[in-house]
Amino acid sequence: ASGFALPAAIARLRKAIGERVSAALPALVGGIATALITGERGGIPQEVNDAFRASGLFHVLSISGLHMAIMGGSVLVALRALLALMPAFALRFPIKKWAAAGAILASFCYLLISGGAFATVRSFLMILVMLLAVIADRPAIAMRNVASAALIILLVFPESVVDVGFQMSFAAVVALVAGHEAISPRFVPAGDRLIDGLVRPVYWLGAIIASTLLASAAVAPLAVYHFQQTQHYAVLGNLLGVPICNLIIMPAALAGLVLMPLGLEAVPLAAMGAGIEAMVFVARWVASLGGAVGRVSAVPEAAILLFAGGGLWLSLMRLGWRWAGVAAMAAGLVIAPFGERPDILIGEDGRLVAVRNAQGVLAFAGEAGNRFVVSRWLERDGDAREAGAINLGGPPFSCDPTGCVARVAGRMVALASHPAALHDDCQRTTVLVHAAKVPDWCQGPSLIVDATVLAREGAITLNFRHDGSLAIDSVRRRTGARPWISPANTDDADLTSEITARPRDLSTGG
Repeated sequence: ASGFALPAAIARLRKAIGERVSAALPALVGGIATALITGERGGIPQEVNDAFRASGLFHVLSISGLHMAIMGGSVLVALRALLALMPAFALRFPIKKWAAAGAILASFCYLLISGGAFATVRSFLMILVMLLAVIADRPAIAMRNVASAALIILLVFPESVVDVGFQMSFAAVVALVAGHEAISPRFVPAGDRLIDGLVRPVYWLGAIIASTLLASAAVAPLAVYHFQQTQHYAVLGNLLGVPICNLIIMPAALAGLVLMPLGLEAVPLAAMGAGIEAMVFVARWVASLGGAVGRVSAVPEAAILLFAGGGLWLSLMRLGWRWAGVAAMAAGLVIAPFGERPDILIGEDGRLVAVRNAQGVLAFAGEAGNRFVVSRWLERDGDAREAGAINLGGPPFSCDPTGCVARVAGRMVALASHPAALHDDCQRTTVLVHAAKVPDWCQGPSLIVDATVLAREGAITLNFRHDGSLAIDSVRRRTGARPWISPANTDDADLTSEITARPRDLSTGG
């Protein structure tokens, strides 16, 4: 039972903090404040989530590197300033290192009360490396620290390498550190003397703009690759919203946490609430601008690999050949629009089929319970339609109670939802989809996708090539053979061999 005592105590503390925040702030503002402090995001309405996503500010709502850096940095600055007020300490002891140690402790406490989500743990490890560098008298903002943080995270959580949060976080950090190393010596060659007086505000404004542009440019290709979306005004949203978070919301949240045991959190939480209201206004305003969100179809893997590789080359290399990375990034942008768009998509249970109609958009047929799959297919196709608005069985499909048929690139495709449809479909279709096992007497279609095939392959996509052949892809072909896949589903049967064994000619559809 003792092993559960600490987690239970932390859970009670998080609950108590959430209740105190909700009591001090109104519903919407309190929900966002609770999310930023304890990581509980259930109190944020979907409309607000959508506005933050469309404005490029959605990353602010989840506790990540931005929040951990502000918390740790604020404690570092505050402790160092407090110790500097005591000459006996400031002149005899390394107060900067003491402050860094205090910031590590504060960041760890923030990690505990935030719920310890994976992204927050990753962010804590990153800030830990930076603060340890301060204690070791090494530069905190250095590419070697970024590499050390990435190495630690990958040793502890090797699966992070395919996690979108890991990729986007480190893309932004690498770009920011590389930009800092390249730009700072040009503008601050003599320490802080160049940013004294009236020049200081201009310098910091330029730094905010430059960091926003760098981070946005670094994560935008990954956002397109993973989510098939572009936030066209993300730079504007971050330029207006992130300073509010940095300068008002998170410092006020820290002050509220410090004063909460004394019952004096009302004032800092009120300041935090005012900042949240301003940030929500920014998010809604930016999201309301025309064309705030763009949809793009899935980009090929080669495009993102070229862009990521070129970006790393540009960021990590020091000599003139670093600019070769720009050429690789440009090549990635050139081939990005040429991702494959399937002619036919077949759901893993054989009860949903989508075909590309004459207008080049997907039309769907099947059961209404597959709306989630429909939304994912639309998203990957760069289609802005809502899944709930899709008319299942609409043109080019022709449906009756036993199933649906459609003509795609001159070939007849059938979704047989009842065995009664098999007699006709087996005689006149090129591709037949059926959720159950198709009888052996059905030999007419060039390709039969039934329960046996689906159990082996999972969801399937089909493309008709210009030469009349059929390009096939499936979940199994993407994942390959794995130890956890049942041997019964890994036999040598292959869809391509099944096609070549069928009499119907794919090139003509008949």
